Amino acid sequence: MLLWFVGGATAIVWLVFRDPRFDYRLLAVGALLPDAVDALLGGARVLHAVVAPVGVLLVTMLGTIGRRPLRRRLLAVPIGMFLHLVLDGVFRDTRVFWWPFTGLALPSARLPSVTRGWWDVPLELVGLVLVVRFAPLLRGRVDEPADSVR
Repeated sequence: MLLWFVGGATAIVWLVFRDPRFDYRLLAVGALLPDAVDALLGGARVLHAVVAPVGVLLVTMLGTIGRRPLRRRLLAVPIGMFLHLVLDGVFRDTRVFWWPFTGLALPSARLPSVTRGWWDVPLELVGLVLVVRFAPLLRGRVDEPADSVR
């Protein structure tokens, strides 16, 4: 699943912030990062735990002290990671979501985007519609008037 996370995260951030200067490309990277990394680890592991986006947010905030333009850009990554957890519904598996607070052993859970089965098809179609609708933002077109994407 790609489009569900990219389109969903983009739509949510646009509806909340309405900021065409927000870097929606980095948001897409953050929204895809948990599945990309955890798939290599064999299932829903570290990046599907809430501590991962919190940690990335903390590193971003501390690493960009005194560099507001860079901070503004990089905040899109942890926001995308948080939205991935929401759009994936990973909070339903408390062993994964609250790791390491539920025990230090890494949970062995399948990726939620793999376990949904046929539900992935309508979610990807919704994601496709959202990606097409918000395509100017995902292309990094900051000169687009905000009204053109509503």
